[in-house]
Formats: sequence, structure tokens, C-alpha cells
Amino acid sequence: MLRKARIDDVKTIHRLINLSSGKGEMLPRSLMDIYNSLRDFFVYYDEDKSEVTGICAMNIIWENLAEIRSLCVDENYRGKGIGRELVEACISEAITLGLFKVFTLTYKRDFFIKLGFKEIDRNLLPEKIWADCFRCAKYPDYCDETAMIVEL
Repeated sequence: MLRKARIDDVKTIHRLINLSSGKGEMLPRSLMDIYNSLRDFFVYYDEDKSEVTGICAMNIIWENLAEIRSLCVDENYRGKGIGRELVEACISEAITLGLFKVFTLTYKRDFFIKLGFKEIDRNLLPEKIWADCFRCAKYPDYCDETAMIVEL
């Protein structure tokens, strides 16, 4: 079941992000950061097992731009369409808010291509997106994420 994140999901969101971060799939995030951005998150909740199995956030960057971030599906649940549902929920929310350009920085290029995203030069994105990048050990010379965007 897809739903907006709740306070009692924060520690699971934190765990999923930081497990993924440990594998080099995304940047780590603190509990405080997750609490501050909780309204950005959708979760996929497995009712049978009573656990969150996937997460994704949509962050508003500017008046005409949003970012898909912190997409993670528990390894035991990958390949079942959960990631697609999470991204589509974020895109739907962006459209509802009147945001018609959505980008991501990702290692999962092929996944996002299937969702209609196109690869772009990251330098075309506004400087405001680099706030998280400054904390990354790979910034600026070794960033290997792919910048992608979809215009709705």
C-alpha cells in the first residue's frame, strides 16, 4: 500500500537510506533531516508484514522545479514495481502543486528512462540543487551520478 510517510516511519526511512548509503547508492541523511523533510516522503507499506518496504521523496527546489530523491526499495522487494509506484506518486504530487519539471541525480539511469526521464548535463540544473552535493566525498570532481529530468 502506497501512502504518505508518518512520524512512526522516520526510523525505518533513516535505516533504509543509510543502508543504501553504505552501499554507495545515495548520500546518508540524519534523523533530524528526515524529520524536517518527512512531508516530502511517500512510503510503500506491506500490510501483511506490517513494514515499510520502500521510500521516495519529492523535494520542491524552486517555483518550476522539483527533485525525486531518497528512492530506496528494500532488496527483498525489488523488481515488483514498488519503485515505479513511489516515483509516480511523487510526480503526481508535483503536478498537483503545479511543478512540471522533475529531476533526479541517480545511479539507476535505466530505471528512470523507463519512467520518461531524459539524461541532461548536471550543469543545466540551478546551483540550489548542489547543497547536498557539497557534503558528498565525491564532490566536485568524482561525482558519478547521472542527472535526469522529465518535463510534464
